Amino acid sequence: MSQPAVTAQIRQFEEQLNTRLFDRGHGRITLTAAGRLALEYAERILDISAELDHRLQSMSGQIAGSLLIGASTTIADYLLPRVLGAYKARYPAVVPQLFVANSESVQNRVAERSLDIGFIEGDSHLPLLAADVCCEDELQVTCAPSHPLATLESVTPETLTHHANISREPGSGTREVIDHYLQTAGVAPDTLQRVMELGSPEALKGLLATGLGYSIMSRATVVNEIRLGQLVQVPLAPRLIRSMSVVYPKERIHSQLMNSFLSFAKEHLGATPLAEVDSERARDRARA
Repeated sequence: MSQPAVTAQIRQFEEQLNTRLFDRGHGRITLTAAGRLALEYAERILDISAELDHRLQSMSGQIAGSLLIGASTTIADYLLPRVLGAYKARYPAVVPQLFVANSESVQNRVAERSLDIGFIEGDSHLPLLAADVCCEDELQVTCAPSHPLATLESVTPETLTHHANISREPGSGTREVIDHYLQTAGVAPDTLQRVMELGSPEALKGLLATGLGYSIMSRATVVNEIRLGQLVQVPLAPRLIRSMSVVYPKERIHSQLMNSFLSFAKEHLGATPLAEVDSERARDRARA
């Protein structure tokens, strides 16, 4: 809708309710007390309308429609595509739409209802969301074969502070998990020699291959690069294993489509993480 059309709708609604919903002044627009009350009821009306759609869809027995999915970069790029492909093959009438961002952005979008479901690294701390662990992932030191850390059997958190670090951007679930790991080990995250921050795992891997520094990355993201000899990974000591979670609004009733995809994704993601990567690497070592 155009801005004048929105303004006209708001004025008509205020006339219908015989009250002001917004305070306008000094270049700002804020809700009045009546506006906050109207917003509360509007959200409840929309929830009831959505519940009606869900119940009618369930009665028809058909799983179809649009599904708005959010996922952190690691999950969207390396774990979720096979799940979406398999689900679409089973339910061809479903049209998934995937929004990719860091974990913080994904869960915020789910909380504000612009996404139906989200997949994030770690857990959610938003009270409006339910979070279920769907799989595990291990983060390891990742670097070029020529890097000094590549020769070690394992790397301690204190050792990390002596080498140039390339990290994910603030707000990334991976960054949050790593910072928490370091703090638990007694190493302040700001003592790392961060030379660059990147929001793309692909760009991160390209820089690591030049030997510029090391990063801490998911094992699932570098399987191909390790097979090609471009990168190596060394486990941390102690190991850093994190959970991947699926988040969705805390509602009493979800659509049949939502429940179906939630169960399907949890089942398939739970079968894909560390064990699959381990078997892939074991095959590579046997061929070598």
